[in-house]
Amino acid sequence: MPRILVLNGPNINVLGRRNPAIYGTLTLDEINRLISEQAQALGMDVAFFQSNHEGALIDRIQESWGNIDGIVINPGALTHYGYSLKDALIDAVVPVIEVHLGNIHAREEWRRHSVVADIARGQIAGFGWRSYTSAIEIMAGIIEEESAP
Repeated sequence: MPRILVLNGPNINVLGRRNPAIYGTLTLDEINRLISEQAQALGMDVAFFQSNHEGALIDRIQESWGNIDGIVINPGALTHYGYSLKDALIDAVVPVIEVHLGNIHAREEWRRHSVVADIARGQIAGFGWRSYTSAIEIMAGIIEEESAP
């Protein structure tokens, strides 16, 4: 069964209270439940981790080496300056999909640049919680295609 690590960076833990016009009204636990349902329907195992600290996210990625088949990540503000996080994602040697609840390209100029985008298979932004479930579905397809003989 493919194993996916879903990572969330700074401030994602306060979803539901944080600017609902941009981030929606669902909490992170509610979003994780939707992701779990999607992953189960696709025959995938999913693990979740959130931290407001870049080093903790890096530690979790490194602890997962060899035990995961893909990473779905919402780096939060680390999107724009998390070069250590980017290096850890590269070193994991698994497909990475970057997700954002809001459309980072329609916001302030400084939010439009992602240091993760060029190493990710793709970026899904602006669809709220559906950004995550879409990423899970796409990741399932990537893993299936790349593991086929």
